[in-house]
Order: sequence, then C-alpha cells, then structure tokens
Amino acid sequence: MNTPLKEPELLAAYFTLSGDVHPFGPKEVSPFAFRDRVEAAAQAGYLGIGIGYADLMAVGDHLGYKEMRSILEGSGIKHIEFELLTDWYAEGERRRHSDKQRREFLEAAQALGARGIKVWADKGDKVEDQPKMVEEYAALCRQAKEYGTKFMFEVTPFDTVRSLSGARRLMEDCGEDNAGLLLDIWHLSRGSMDFAEIGKLPAGMIHSIELADADRYPLTDLIQDTCRRRQLCGEGTFDLTGFIESVRSTGYKGPWGVEILSEKFRKRPLEELASLSFTTSMSALSARS
Repeated sequence: MNTPLKEPELLAAYFTLSGDVHPFGPKEVSPFAFRDRVEAAAQAGYLGIGIGYADLMAVGDHLGYKEMRSILEGSGIKHIEFELLTDWYAEGERRRHSDKQRREFLEAAQALGARGIKVWADKGDKVEDQPKMVEEYAALCRQAKEYGTKFMFEVTPFDTVRSLSGARRLMEDCGEDNAGLLLDIWHLSRGSMDFAEIGKLPAGMIHSIELADADRYPLTDLIQDTCRRRQLCGEGTFDLTGFIESVRSTGYKGPWGVEILSEKFRKRPLEELASLSFTTSMSALSARS
C-alpha cells in the first residue's frame, strides 16, 4: 500500500478561487487574472490549482500555455487539474462538442503538466448502456496515457452512476490501469454514500479528493445546493474526519482538493478566498477522531 504524504498538499479547485462566477452560469471565466489567482493560491499555502474549461481556453488564448506554465512553476504550483468533461459517451452534436473539448483538454494537459481531468456521467435517472459507458471510458483512459494525464470519474448523487459500488464497477470493467475516481465529500454526503465503502476501494483507484462542508439539510435542487451553498470546512455538519480517515486508509497519496462553491464566499477578495479555504481545510486534515 502506498504511504500517504506526510504533510498534506492542497489544491484549490477552480471555483474556489474563480471569484463571482459559478458552474452552469452565464459565464465561467474568472474575473481575476490567472497570475493573480496562482500567486494568491501559492501565498496561502496551496501547491495545486484547478482550471475550468472556459477559463482554460480564455487564458490560453490570452497568455499561451508556455506563459501559463511559467507562471505556475514560478509560484511553486505543481498539481493542476481541469474540469469538466461531459457527454463523452453521447451521440450526435453533443458528442462532437465533447470530443472537441476532450482534444483541447488533452493538449492543454500535456502543455501544462496537468495531473487529471474531471469527468461526469449524464445527469438524471435514465438506465445507462453500461457496456457503452465501459467502452468509452476505457477509450478515455487509453487516450489520456498518450498525453501523460488521467480522466478522473467523479461520483455524484444526481448522475446516472450515483454510488461508490457502481463507480467502482465501471472502473474495474473498463480494464485500464489508469482508471480512477474523484471523491468529493459533498457528493458522497448528499448522496448518503457510506464512507466505509471508501476503505474497500483498491489502492490507487482514488485519483483525487475534494473537501468542503455544508448545512445538514440541502435544497431540493441538489445542483443549486452544490453550486451555491457549500461552506468552508468546519462550518457545516459533514463528517470531515470520517471521510478523511477513510480516504487515508486506502493509502491515498495525492493532493487534497478544496472546492467551495458559495454565493456568499465567492464575493470575497481573492486573497481571502485563498487564505480562508486553505486554513480551514488544513485544520480539517489535521484533526483526529
């Protein structure tokens, strides 16, 4: 089993430092300059950041990937993750759009040295064509190898794969050694997924983690709840210690992502976004049951 990092290394997920924009909103490009976000993250103590697709394209067009990588390396940022690829097993126009995003993500991952790209299944209750999902996810994994990155499957309570057992089955059935999961405490908690199941995952199947907190009771619309009402670690009711210990029991040795999506929080100054999210998450990682 792999030995966990002695000192936790934290990664600020894209919307933690993006400012007053949110997923599925009219725009997702951060109002903060890329350099300012990177430097604020590094000053707070982060060793990684996330970048959303729209922002990645906008900053890439403005600065170029060479300059972006120089900024990241100059600030000591070594863990980079992208989000979010959907429709990777769809058909028609949705699939053509997804394939375009996939190519752009992979090219950027190679240029910037990104460790992973977040993917989701379709939202809703439809019965999936499981063999097709397996085939298409396996193809993602093989393609990611060519670019030195990974496609990280995130388990959510509102997608068609909404259990740890179902997600694990998808990973195992695809048969690729770089298949793996992104586990976000918000999604697992709101989906009433048992943290004990985390400890049963094979070593190496967890590719990334995201921390956050929230109130005991969610909004009826879980998409709105996750995009607008997350809290800093320690401010809500989630069993952060139980989640963290379950993840550590698998030998997870990667960075710990921090994803704070909140209407109130995102309006704070950039430096506060970075410092508050970092210190509260580090406190959660330092706690013991």
